[in-house]
Parts: sequence; structure tokens; C-alpha cells
Amino acid sequence: MWPFSRKGSSGFSSSSTAEQVTEGIDGTGLTAIVTGASSGIGTETSRVLALRGVHVIMGVRNMLAAKDVKEKILKEIPSAKVDAMELDLGSMESVKKFASAFKSSGLPLNILINNAGIMACPFSLSKDKIELQFATNHIGHFLLTNLLLDTIEKTSRESKKEGRIVNVSSEAHRFAYSEGIRFNKINDESSYNNWRAYGQSKLANILHANELTRRLKEDGVDISANSLHPGTITTNLFRHNSAVNDSYQLVLDIQVVVECDGMLGSNCKVHDQVLYQLAFLNIEYRYAEEHRLINVIGKLVLKNVQQGAATTCYVALHPQVKGISGKYFSDSNVANTTAQGTDADLAKKLWDFSMNLTK
Repeated sequence: MWPFSRKGSSGFSSSSTAEQVTEGIDGTGLTAIVTGASSGIGTETSRVLALRGVHVIMGVRNMLAAKDVKEKILKEIPSAKVDAMELDLGSMESVKKFASAFKSSGLPLNILINNAGIMACPFSLSKDKIELQFATNHIGHFLLTNLLLDTIEKTSRESKKEGRIVNVSSEAHRFAYSEGIRFNKINDESSYNNWRAYGQSKLANILHANELTRRLKEDGVDISANSLHPGTITTNLFRHNSAVNDSYQLVLDIQVVVECDGMLGSNCKVHDQVLYQLAFLNIEYRYAEEHRLINVIGKLVLKNVQQGAATTCYVALHPQVKGISGKYFSDSNVANTTAQGTDADLAKKLWDFSMNLTK
């Protein structure tokens, strides 16, 4: 991971792991839903929450993969409470079925982690005829959150504990289309850019949390809604892009050194932005497995899964976050977004747009 990572005000940095940021926290009695829990940071998030005593419900498309994840968690943590339920965020019917099944279980819901996502895939439409990245990364989670909100509110009221909604966004929100959300061109294939569309969906995650925060505060409900950037991580998200994949394929002939506040620190996001910008340029990274330098660069720039799940677990569980809502986190610290990420009018417009799509 990035060298000289500096701890922020939370006491954590880009190098902190999910276990480290939740050390000493007792989540016994809490119930959390984690979408996209069958791989990557979703799996690690589920494991660490279970380690802290949280009853984890994994919302997944692949039930066989979820079965393997559950078995591995139980092997490591025999006392863990982990269950899996089928959920396809790209299908409103599936989202409604999942929410109905969860409510029928009678379980409480303290934490909703909207983690599932797809990245930079070729243009296609969801089952509901919505551009797939926007549908999966935003609309599916928007609908799921609305359907489960009354359960989170009821749990918060009865347990007298703050409910938490966590949207896993990305620094890629900085590379959304110039207008932010293309309300009139969501399904426009002719001007579609796979990375811009991904950025658009991640910006939507931030705006969703912000507008939800405003509404929850108006209602006087003890529920927070925050968004976050997990870090640049090699996971299955990269399967659609030949330029950035699980091989730590990085450009060897470009060296970028950036000084932030006098040193390279956790507040410096340039390494993330460089990766995304290179991906936009569709640079084919040349990689030789035997080349030791590539492994060094990969370890310096990319987070491992344990580090990648840290900010999610921090925002979901840590007492430092109590009462904080409508914020964007990175490296387990509050961070800044683009101007569009704090645009209240854009957030409200997105909310209304999303409500119309999910009617």
C-alpha cells in the first residue's frame, strides 16, 4: 500500500485494515445486510462484521459462491451468524423479493451496507431497461434502501441505537460525465463511455446518501447515511477492463510523484486518480509476471482486500461515526468530494428521478 501513509484525525490511515479499525468493538446483537458479499471487499466486510459479533445477511447473486464464503467464515469463526439471501441489484423484481423475504424473517436491521457494484462494463440495459451500471450501482440500492427504511427505523427506535446506511462509492465519481448525472441520456448508447458511466453511478451513491440524510433529519429519525471510497483495490470489479486487472498491470515507464502537505500521506488521492485516468485512456499495461518491479508498484499503489474493507467497516461500526451523516469517507476519515458531490439541488433532482424509475 501507498508508502508513508499518514493517520488522519480518526487515528487510521490508508494502510489500516478492517480488523484494525474495528478492534475492541462489540457488535453483538446487531444485524447487517451486506450486498455483493460473495467476493472482494464485500466478503471481507462480512467476515469482519461477523468477527465482531454482528449477524450478517449477505445479499448476493451467486448463492453457490455465498455458500463457500459462509463456510469459510464459520470455519474461522464458529460462533459467527452469517446467512445468505439471493439478490440481483440489476433487477427491481429481485430487489423487491429480497426486501419482502427479509421483512418476513422478522429480523431487525441496524446496518445496511450498499456494497455491490459493477465497473466499466460494455453498454447494456438492465432487466428494467436502464443502463446497467446506473441500474445496479445506484437504482437497485436506492430501491432496496427505501424498501428497508421502515425496518431500520423500527430497529433503531426499539433498540435505541443509531441505524446506519453505508453507500460504497468511489473516487471515480470525479470522472463522471461533465453534467454529473445525465438524466436525459441515461440510456444513450451513442455517447456512452464505460468509465464515465461508472463515475456517474458512483456520484449517484454520494448524492443518494446526502439527500437521504436531509430527509432523515427532517423526520427526526436516528439513522445516518454516509458514502465512502474504499481505495483502489484489485477485485472482480476489474473483470470488464483489460487495462486494469488482477495482475497489478501498471505502467512502468510513467513515474508520478506528488507532494501533499509536505509528504506523501493518506489524504493524497492522486495515485487513485492516476489509475482511473490511465484506464480512461484505455492504456494497455504491459506486464511480465517475472518482473519484480510490477509487484513493488502494485503494493505501493493498490490496497489489499483487508485494507479495502476498512473504511466500510469503520463507517458501519465505529463509535466515532455516531451522529455523523451525509459525509464522504476515505481511508477511514472524512474526505472531500467534487462540487457535484455536495450539490444539494443535484441530489434532490436525482432522488426525484430515481423515485420515478422505481415506481
